[in-house]
Amino acid sequence: MQTFRYWAGRMATMHASCETGHQNPFDTTTAAMIVLDAQGRVTGWSPGAQNLYGAETRDVLGRSASEVLRDVRARGDTLQGFGTAGAAALAGARTERRTVRRPDGALVETVLRVFPVEQDRGSPAWVVMAAASDRYQEWVTDQSMLSGLFTQAPVGLSVYGPDAHLNWTNDVVQQVMGWHAGEWEGRANRVLYPHGSILSPPGYHEMEEVLEEVLRTGEAVLDVHWRGPTPATCEYHRVYSCSYFRLQDDAGHPLGVCEASVDITDRYEARARLALLSRASGIGTTLDVGQTAEEVAELVVPDLADSVRIEVAESVLAGDEAPSSASGAPKGLRLMAERARSDPSVTQGDALLGVIGSRPTTASQRLLAVPLLLGGTTLGAVTLRREPPRAPFTQEDRAVAEELASRTAVCVDNARRYVREHATALKLQRDLLPRELPQPSGVEFAHRYIPTTGPLGVGGDWYDVIPLSGARVGLVVGDVVGHGVDAAATMGRLRTSVRALAALDLPPDELLTRLDDLVGQARVGIHRTPGDEGTDRALGATCLYAVYDPTSRTCAMASAGHLPPVATGRGTDTGRAGPLHLPTGPPLGVGGLPFESVELEFAEGTVLALFTDGIVKARGRDVDEGVADLCGALDASAGSLQKACDEIVSLCAPGSAEDDAALLLVRVHAFPEDSVASWQVASDPAEVAGVRALVREKLEDWGLDDAAFVSELVVSELVTNAVRYGRPPVSLRLLRDVDRTLICEVSDAGHTSPNLRHAGDEDEGGRGLFLVAQLTAMWGTRYDRQAKTIWAEIGLGQEVPPDLFAEP
Repeated sequence: MQTFRYWAGRMATMHASCETGHQNPFDTTTAAMIVLDAQGRVTGWSPGAQNLYGAETRDVLGRSASEVLRDVRARGDTLQGFGTAGAAALAGARTERRTVRRPDGALVETVLRVFPVEQDRGSPAWVVMAAASDRYQEWVTDQSMLSGLFTQAPVGLSVYGPDAHLNWTNDVVQQVMGWHAGEWEGRANRVLYPHGSILSPPGYHEMEEVLEEVLRTGEAVLDVHWRGPTPATCEYHRVYSCSYFRLQDDAGHPLGVCEASVDITDRYEARARLALLSRASGIGTTLDVGQTAEEVAELVVPDLADSVRIEVAESVLAGDEAPSSASGAPKGLRLMAERARSDPSVTQGDALLGVIGSRPTTASQRLLAVPLLLGGTTLGAVTLRREPPRAPFTQEDRAVAEELASRTAVCVDNARRYVREHATALKLQRDLLPRELPQPSGVEFAHRYIPTTGPLGVGGDWYDVIPLSGARVGLVVGDVVGHGVDAAATMGRLRTSVRALAALDLPPDELLTRLDDLVGQARVGIHRTPGDEGTDRALGATCLYAVYDPTSRTCAMASAGHLPPVATGRGTDTGRAGPLHLPTGPPLGVGGLPFESVELEFAEGTVLALFTDGIVKARGRDVDEGVADLCGALDASAGSLQKACDEIVSLCAPGSAEDDAALLLVRVHAFPEDSVASWQVASDPAEVAGVRALVREKLEDWGLDDAAFVSELVVSELVTNAVRYGRPPVSLRLLRDVDRTLICEVSDAGHTSPNLRHAGDEDEGGRGLFLVAQLTAMWGTRYDRQAKTIWAEIGLGQEVPPDLFAEP
């Protein structure tokens, strides 16, 4: 046993000096150790050997090794001949595998390592280290992995001491950095990598901070992205993913920090490009070409380039079709955005696209021009530039630039389409709105239409002034749901319908009822094809219709879901402007609920404001606040309708980008009492002569002698028809509308409307209304709940046709 202990100590020293010691199956503390003398007899048998082979020490001492460790699977035995090995056996250890049968009959696969040693007397002897084959194979695999990690794998390994000085590196680090022996040993990290910088994770600015954190806490820090130059990449930087863990002894005392680094430059570039393209999804949220270009410029500088210039064809900005790419670059490019970084050098925190890379490039690749192409059409161009020390553009960079240009082209084309549609809708809107409103004597007015300037497009707001019989005037304001050409066209349809219904002299509630019916009929299919139900933009439109009578200073109005008008002097107890109290019916097309008219009396000079919600609604301001601002503008206008319009429009300007707006200001006037004359007429044909005399006398009083002949003839015909075919009471009213027209109105309680017809040569009657139609500017019939009225307007100063009474 003394000999065994001697050789065990010798082998431990030898083994520690030549092995890595990483779970070594031949470790002297756990391996099976067998000592042989010069004749190959067993002189030492360790407890490990006893456990491995199942034989007691007393049973093997003095026996031949070839007998004790006989390989049952081999024909010969290489353990024979130890005594004749001589000096050649001392040249080194050998390793062999053998299957040994234990005393209990079990077979054990083992690996033997035979070491020749020299005894004190100079005669050779051997030490055999034995281990199970499976344990030996695991150890060999581990050794191979460690060897590959140190010498072959592309993973850089470095060991720093507690002072953050570099103590050891593997071959990968030395090759990448181009270090020679002695250049790196014992140097601080900040000296070895003076131009590097940490990119992620946040919280660290210097590598020493990471090393100190790992040493202090013992917790690993993983995937720190580090960027810096290397001799192999010259001025172009590389990116590495570094992980750090603490090294410590068996007692837990820190010995230093191990760094494992992997070059992830290509992967980092690809990820950065994807991140750039992901952020690109946020561009083009508006239909403003200039803003889209600015968003693109902000995106690519400095992430993709040091400077950028974005140009768009003038024809595209005007909403026209751009020329195809086959015809070359479009002419007339306008600069929409230009941006450059103030310092093109690479600094900490810069994005990595284009900063990194080691591919050979030329100076020409520092300028990259990409067209804005869409479906074979060139809309403009994007020019990118890089300055040293940034790396020139690569093919991957060009692919990213082309993808960005493609997305930008889509946004620019959307803006072009919007410009074209907006211009079309605006032209349609302005064509459908009245270019010149009539000038009835009972009112004066000012008006404004403000189209939206945002991406929603022109809306369907409208207003109108409609002259009616009896010097009355119809006032209309409406709002169609939605925006664009469809909304403008629907507005034109509704405006035409209102004018047609107003010509029937319908009261406001009845007019809205019939308009609602028309919208409802279109909705349920009278003007629809199957599957197109519910798409009529008139459904849900709002409308306000009012009729002002200057002879009575009364105004009847009804609302279909529209905001009530504002009037001066009626809104508050102080006499200031305020909204009118008006029953609000449902929007058009809803159906099922009635509309209700109210009649209000206005003082001379009262100003009415009819408007759409775009006037009083804006971002950050509710409707009540907007109405209050409108009332304040009316009170401050000092009597000028144009000034009031300008003031109100300036208040609603912040909301013009969200919705269009229409405004109609009306100042009402009353007919002078001496401009109106009325009489009750008895239901007797004999009274007609007396009525003519009354008319002649009144016209002389008004100084309208020139109109007496035509007026007497018209009154005679109308009164005669009322007496003969109507029902009492019969009345006559003359209205002198300044110096423009003379209005004759004959009313009776009947509801039969006279018809204009051509009388035959032998007919004794039927020519009255024909003469009235020939002698007057216009004539017609209107109804109310009590009577019907036949009216005719006679132009003052008009001459009677010379052949009117000629013989046929």
